[in-house]
Amino acid sequence: MKKRLFATFLSAVVLSAALSACAAVAPAPAADAAPAADAAPAEEAAGSEEAVPASADAAGDVTIWYYWETAGHQEALDHIIQEFNGQQDKIKVSAKYVPFADFKKQLSVGASAGELPDLVILDNPDHASYAAMGIFADITDRFDVSTYYPGPVNSCTLDGRLYGVPFGSNDLVLFYNEDMLAEAGCSVPTTWDELLDVAKKTTKDNVYGFAHCALQNEEGTFNFLPWVWSTGQTSYEINSEGGIKALEFEKSLVESGAFPKEAINWTQGDTMNQFISGNLAMMINGTWQIPTMRQEVPDLKWNVAPIPQDKQQASGLGGENYAVIAGGNEEAAIAFLQYATSKDTCLYMMDHMGYISSDSTIAKDQFKGDAVYQVFVDEMQYANARGPLPEWPDISDAISLAFNKVITGESQPADAAAEAQATIDSILGQ
Repeated sequence: MKKRLFATFLSAVVLSAALSACAAVAPAPAADAAPAADAAPAEEAAGSEEAVPASADAAGDVTIWYYWETAGHQEALDHIIQEFNGQQDKIKVSAKYVPFADFKKQLSVGASAGELPDLVILDNPDHASYAAMGIFADITDRFDVSTYYPGPVNSCTLDGRLYGVPFGSNDLVLFYNEDMLAEAGCSVPTTWDELLDVAKKTTKDNVYGFAHCALQNEEGTFNFLPWVWSTGQTSYEINSEGGIKALEFEKSLVESGAFPKEAINWTQGDTMNQFISGNLAMMINGTWQIPTMRQEVPDLKWNVAPIPQDKQQASGLGGENYAVIAGGNEEAAIAFLQYATSKDTCLYMMDHMGYISSDSTIAKDQFKGDAVYQVFVDEMQYANARGPLPEWPDISDAISLAFNKVITGESQPADAAAEAQATIDSILGQ
């Protein structure tokens, strides 16, 4: 990025933020819906010494809270903050690390005490609950997300209003061991029936054919819900033909001996370790595992494909969002957001953090030439947001309890579905 062009861009950004430009906002898709688009070698954002004028309305200090523990993530954020601060002299941005375990508590306590930052970066399933509390500013007419994937936009939308900007996204696909499938004479499965068949044929000795994280928590729910969505049902329709079918499919995998019951104790990282150790022929997992796998097992022959489907393709949406704190330094925070989501800066962050850009126009070329990453990019159009709903954590608990009871044999699919639905309906007031 040339200095002069960067300066001109940032000046325009700050001015547009100050004027609250009425940019078009993409219509929010229904909960659990996900349609739309395509992801470039990330270019490192270039710095410049030229000061950029900011509007009189967008000025002052902006504090960001984040929970990343990874040094590389922290360094990347610090890089773009220092670059932004160096481009103009009206706004000064700083960041504060808050441990993930304390993040929600500090947001809630800070809201009561009036001690909040101006901007936060948070896990997208948590977004709606804080938006409902009135913590986040409504930026519907102040930030353009018309080119963003519907799933990420949906995760920061509540009652048709936009309360945040997707930071970066990831999704889930099927990983498979090419040698194991070839040895069993199997092709890559595309349907549930094919997945069950291949899983059984690749199960032998100490090797299971297939697994996914099945923890009784949000991480497990994240991995289970694509089965429900693939039937055409939403997260709130577990006691339905499709919801019960998804639980029955989970049961059939376990009863076939191809899916380990131990997966109820496996994180996504544990599942990956089982796969790269040769104990799994196939797994569901996410984008973020690719760098580790390429580094730790460079000779392992593996590949990825869409998650096998029932009626339609489906994947789970992961990632984080930016949210502007209501009553904070909103205009200056939005000015920084415009900068942070600009193409070069966004690509810098995505490249250093292993995310897919939530902006489809950036994502479509983000991983050109990398066939593995491109599968994840292509699946973004089918990636569903969990919720968005303020009570999502309680609904997620009911769903994860249901599939855990089915996996362990404690409940039959229809009974587990009915129990989960009763909890969901009581939460939704139905």
